[in-house]
Amino acid sequence: MNYPNGKRSTVSKPDKTPKKPDFSNRGMTLEEDINVTNEYYLASNTAVIHKKPTPVQIVRVDYPKRSAAVIKEGYFKQASTTDYNGIYRGNYIDFEAKETRNKTSFPLSNIHQHQIDHMKAVHEHGGICFMIIRFTPHQETFFLSAVKLFYWWDEQYKGGRKSIPYSYIQRNGKLIPFTYQARVDYVKVLDKLFF
Repeated sequence: MNYPNGKRSTVSKPDKTPKKPDFSNRGMTLEEDINVTNEYYLASNTAVIHKKPTPVQIVRVDYPKRSAAVIKEGYFKQASTTDYNGIYRGNYIDFEAKETRNKTSFPLSNIHQHQIDHMKAVHEHGGICFMIIRFTPHQETFFLSAVKLFYWWDEQYKGGRKSIPYSYIQRNGKLIPFTYQARVDYVKVLDKLFF
């Protein structure tokens, strides 16, 4: 085929070399699924839950063009608390979401002390606080109440494990159903446990 510029089209043969897997968004699928779920909850007037923005102090910005500012340097203003918060059935909801590629346990190193302190404060003030943990090798997502998390967190400082066994989470957590509109339908678990 000839194009208007007079050059002949060349058809390239398909590349038969295997493509390397793209890990650019690794670890983001749980967050994306929860964000889609929260959008569905908001649209269906089920709950108002949002991802908390991480407070960042911008230090240096380059302006190559007026419409294309580029942040070159920034710092976290303070340690973040948990990932999500909001209201469901008149109750304050606060939770952290984590993914692990580990098959046999959830490493406590994925959580920070300031997050535990925040979750304990929310729990003490009557809020509903929990973790959503996805085991990617098993393609399973669990709801684990904050109280059950606190036990393992405190035990690690008394010579206990530095992780929560998968078998414990299977027995003591709640498997969260995956549905088309609410990908991580955690309010179904909240309904069973609290309402």
